[in-house]
Amino acid sequence: MSDLRDLYQEVIFDHYRRPRNCHGLSGANHTAEGYNPLCGDRIALYLRIEDGIVKEASFEGAGCAIATASASLMTEALKGKTEAEAEALFGRFRDMVTTPAAGQAAAAPEMGKLAVLSGVREFPERVKCATLAWHTLHAALHDEDRPVSTE
Repeated sequence: MSDLRDLYQEVIFDHYRRPRNCHGLSGANHTAEGYNPLCGDRIALYLRIEDGIVKEASFEGAGCAIATASASLMTEALKGKTEAEAEALFGRFRDMVTTPAAGQAAAAPEMGKLAVLSGVREFPERVKCATLAWHTLHAALHDEDRPVSTE
C-alpha cells in the first residue's frame, strides 16, 4: 500500500509542478471562477463545448498542490466528454473524496488518474482544495455568473 501512496503522491506533485492545460482559452463558451477563502486557492475555468461535447478545457489560477493537481487532472479527464458525462464525473469525484473508504468501492477504476486524489478524504481540511475546480466546473456547465466559493 505504501508503494501505491508514493505513486499517487508523485502524480499529484507532477501535476502541481507541471500543470496540464494551465492557460487561458480563446473561444471558451463556458467559464466560471472559484475561490477557497480558507487557504486562498483561486481558479478560472474555461470550457469550449461544441455540440454538447467538451472539446477543450483549461484553467488559470494559483493554489496549493492539491488544488492545482486536481484542476490539471480534471481538465485532462473532461476532454471528449459530453456535458452529462462531465456532470456525472463531478458527482463521482465529489463522492470519491468525501465518502469514507469503507463505504465505497476501491477508488473506482472508472476514475482513472483521478483516483490519485482519493486519499484526500483522509484529510477533511484538504477536501475543499481538491473539489474547488470541480465545483467551478459545475458552475461553468450551468453558466452561473457568480464566483464559486468553498465556504
